[in-house]
Amino acid sequence: MSDQKLKILVVSPEVAPFAKTGGLADVAGSLPKALAALGHDVRVAMPRYKQITNAQYLTDLPVDMDGHVETAIVRQTSLRSGAGHEIPVYLVDNYRFFYRDGLYGYHDEAERFSFFSKATLAMLPRIEFQPDVIHCNDWQSGPIPLFLKIKYEDEPFYQRMASVFTVHNLQYQGRFPKTVLRIMGLGDEYFTPERLEFWGEVNFMKAGIVYADVLNTVSNKYATEIQTPDLGEGLDGLLRRRAQDLYGIVNGIDYEEYNPSTDRRVPVNYDSNSLDRKKECKAALQREMNLPAEDVPLIGLISRLVSQKGLDLIADGIQEILRMGVQFVLLGSGEDYYQKLFAEVKLRHPHQVAVNLGFNADLAQRIYAGSDMFLMPSKFEPCGLGQLISLRYGTIPIVRSTGGLADTITDYNENKEHGNGFSFKPYRAADLLDTIHRAVSVYRDSPDEWQRLMKRAMENDYSWEHSAQEYVNLYQRALQKRLRMEKVG
Repeated sequence: MSDQKLKILVVSPEVAPFAKTGGLADVAGSLPKALAALGHDVRVAMPRYKQITNAQYLTDLPVDMDGHVETAIVRQTSLRSGAGHEIPVYLVDNYRFFYRDGLYGYHDEAERFSFFSKATLAMLPRIEFQPDVIHCNDWQSGPIPLFLKIKYEDEPFYQRMASVFTVHNLQYQGRFPKTVLRIMGLGDEYFTPERLEFWGEVNFMKAGIVYADVLNTVSNKYATEIQTPDLGEGLDGLLRRRAQDLYGIVNGIDYEEYNPSTDRRVPVNYDSNSLDRKKECKAALQREMNLPAEDVPLIGLISRLVSQKGLDLIADGIQEILRMGVQFVLLGSGEDYYQKLFAEVKLRHPHQVAVNLGFNADLAQRIYAGSDMFLMPSKFEPCGLGQLISLRYGTIPIVRSTGGLADTITDYNENKEHGNGFSFKPYRAADLLDTIHRAVSVYRDSPDEWQRLMKRAMENDYSWEHSAQEYVNLYQRALQKRLRMEKVG
């Protein structure tokens, strides 16, 4: 079965470059390219948001929504890879649900993504695509494994389809009032702890976890962590019960997009054999950020400004960090508290700190290329892409050892031969400060060793090639399980 070429539908609420709020879009935009490179027939389904303008009409179909019918218009565009693969992307369109300025955060989220889930399954015969596996991502597509099991179980077209559900961040679950069951077309019998009920609400993430054939999350460490009360977000008991079907696969990054030797968004291109050119990227970033062009450690931070990212540790230790004689460049947006806090730090230390509120993809690349170190002291981190991108650009990660950060960053002080960054475990500002101090000391006192560390970081391979094959293995497990269930049935 390992050589079988699969038909795969990747379903995601966001896909780069069409619509993006975070790392999920990067994964959903790059994994299909890697699967296609392995020879599989992979296609993508996502909502057609207002910002997506170029798409071709394919078909339309009625979708029942609690006694009334909504029309789903299916449009098509494509993802193109550098290897020449063109991957069909099916856009589920409905003006009322998706023609809005933002992707999420509306009062009718349950209705929007129930509709999306129903329409995605219903469109498959219309577009004449019968996938072997439907790969669902995060709570917005959580109802799909449920609908596949209970609404389509007797329809021959769907009977052999397996479902995989990926948890990208367990904190965001899609929890709604019980009345949502009507919108989903379900009776009260589904409002039980064994099915969809969760603390008096309907939980879309739980639907995916309960009904998918196979589950995974985006690092081995996080797969273990979410089975504990500390990081299980109330679903740890369910995840422990499904532990034999739960796997961890570290995300990759798109090595075509994130390539310092060809990246047009950085001022000077370089590779692991021309690291002197990286200094020019640093000097250009210092000029752009109005910082003195000095040979001091420059620490970059690109992040959503939320508590998950360990920003309270940085806030508690920022004065000590700056006393180490470093420069600090931040790019991100999020909670008002952190935006104001870092803006005030910039005002107090204009010659050491640059703060850029909002998000700018081009500036992000210049920060990855121009920084010496990249800061990610997360409270928890399912996988993290920032540390993988920074490695690719020879920018040394300073991380808290949790989730995917633990799986991808080896502490230099613990393993000087294979270390590719600096890490700490206890969630304390003192440990963060000690770790930054260790990194700064190597940078200042051992420049040759720092060069070797940068070179080693750039030679790490976190492309999708290996992870994509792990996903293929996962799909095959899901198919085998589905086949066993069919025989038992």
